[in-house]
Amino acid sequence: MYANLPNQPDRKTYPIDTFSRLTLIVVIGALCVVAVGGFFAGYVVGQRNTPNPQAIFNEVWRITDREFYYDKPTEAERAYAAINGLLSSLKDPHTIFLPPAPAAKQNAVMRGEEGGVGATVAQLEDKRFQVMEVRRGWPFEQAGGKAGDVILAVDGAEIAGLTLEQVVSKIRGPLGTPVRLTLAREGSPDPIEITPVRQQINVYGEMWEDRIGYLSLTTFNATAPADMRAQLEKLMAANPRALILDLRGNTGGYLTESLEIADLFLPEGLIATERMKDGSVRRFEAKTGEIAEQVPVVVLVNGMSASASEIVAGAIQDRKRGVLIGQRTFGKGSVQRIFSFGDGSQLFVTAGAWYTPNETPIQKHGDQPGGLKPDVEVAPPPAGALVQTDPVEQAAIDYIKKNF
Repeated sequence: MYANLPNQPDRKTYPIDTFSRLTLIVVIGALCVVAVGGFFAGYVVGQRNTPNPQAIFNEVWRITDREFYYDKPTEAERAYAAINGLLSSLKDPHTIFLPPAPAAKQNAVMRGEEGGVGATVAQLEDKRFQVMEVRRGWPFEQAGGKAGDVILAVDGAEIAGLTLEQVVSKIRGPLGTPVRLTLAREGSPDPIEITPVRQQINVYGEMWEDRIGYLSLTTFNATAPADMRAQLEKLMAANPRALILDLRGNTGGYLTESLEIADLFLPEGLIATERMKDGSVRRFEAKTGEIAEQVPVVVLVNGMSASASEIVAGAIQDRKRGVLIGQRTFGKGSVQRIFSFGDGSQLFVTAGAWYTPNETPIQKHGDQPGGLKPDVEVAPPPAGALVQTDPVEQAAIDYIKKNF
């Protein structure tokens, strides 16, 4: 795009002599060489007659292994980088490869072996790390932490200069282990220390005023169905007028567990349909007789409610078992098959797509926005805003009082 230039004042022009013309041509030619070939200097070794792309890849690997001057990454690092390059050509953000260490960490979380403290942390423009949101009932809240606290140190070690990922990694850890956090709080002249114990309170439940039962679910891991049933039994014993199921920030998890949890709220009928690349179609059904099939349900969702969360929320919405309140969900409705390898790495491959009972595709695709549209839309807090009061929760309470 070109900008409109203001009128230029009259100025004298001079002819370019032959030498100047030659110089200009040479300079332009040199720039073209640099643009096309980079700063190139070396030996032409010869024509390679490699017949196909796979063979070319193998030959490039051998040549760089033999010829590259500087220190090379390990074979595993180069192989993993090549795999990621291959997957990037598929242009699908959900077909991914995890090397052994990230795969082990992911699996530990999904098995319920690793936990955190229940705080959402952001890095501010001045590089400080501030707690933006505190989860109900989690260790950070129980230990006295508050939204707005700035984390200064973890286990006595200052965190200035670290990345957000490094700070989060220091705070997370094995279940049942303490982590000492040094905090700065507005209005407090001295730093505050708290020592929450790492947990994975995946399902949290409590009874609010006016007999409103509240449930939050962080991820659909291996323990989620049993934990959800236990919390539901406690709430149902108090005869709630309605339940709030909070799936905000829940990015998904295991399929089987999501179907089991959806079944807790749904009578007999369709939960979701799975369509695969090979043309196969599977329909997953709920059975009658579960614990929360009759009580009214309000589901809280936002832009980070994804995958398994959308399967559950979409079934509750389509089956008229409840309403969705919040913001449009993420739109991750693709089916991943997981392949594990001998070194501990894992490959997630998109092999199909999910549809709600009304045949609504969940996945973003082309011009389709994907995700689920809430029945009651509530604008999210401004980016970077502290979550001191929750407008989505309040909208859910108002809806329940008005309708139930």
